[in-house]
Amino acid sequence: MQLVVARIGRAHGIKGEVTVEVRTDEPELRLGPGAVLATEPSSVGPLTIATGRVHSGRLLLRFEGVADRTDAEALRNTLLIAEVDPEEVPEDPEEFYDHQLIDLDVVTRDGTDVGRISEVSHLPYQDLLIVQRPDGSEVMIPFVAEIVPEIDLEEQRAVIDPPPGLLDDSQAEIAGSRGDS
Repeated sequence: MQLVVARIGRAHGIKGEVTVEVRTDEPELRLGPGAVLATEPSSVGPLTIATGRVHSGRLLLRFEGVADRTDAEALRNTLLIAEVDPEEVPEDPEEFYDHQLIDLDVVTRDGTDVGRISEVSHLPYQDLLIVQRPDGSEVMIPFVAEIVPEIDLEEQRAVIDPPPGLLDDSQAEIAGSRGDS
């Protein structure tokens, strides 16, 4: 099975390095030197990682055959894809691969059906579970322990504890304004 592990960002320096937006909790395993990764678009790859290092909190990679800034810039926005055994699970029991979460039923703590996870969106500061509701609408659930306290892969469900207004706008709590005393 294929798993998106990173997206290539801008070129860094003049020797062919690129910044990458990491999309895996195991970058040392998936993005180490010697790793061969498929790409999207596929015409760009496969790419073999020559070196990797962290600079100012960002992972920088250099690929075999990419020797200068021009070559590196041509890779911008390319997705890096690793081949993963579908039975493989992350070492940390609190971590999940996207394919484990997609199609899980989503219910509230009291058992109310919310819908089914259709996508996991990876944003810079947190991940979102995109949930398809029975009426066809979508709701975005922040994938944080306070809101998603339980993932039960055996039962194929995610239990959520949504704050007021997350699922129903009419239940939203209005924050006070500066004029309130």
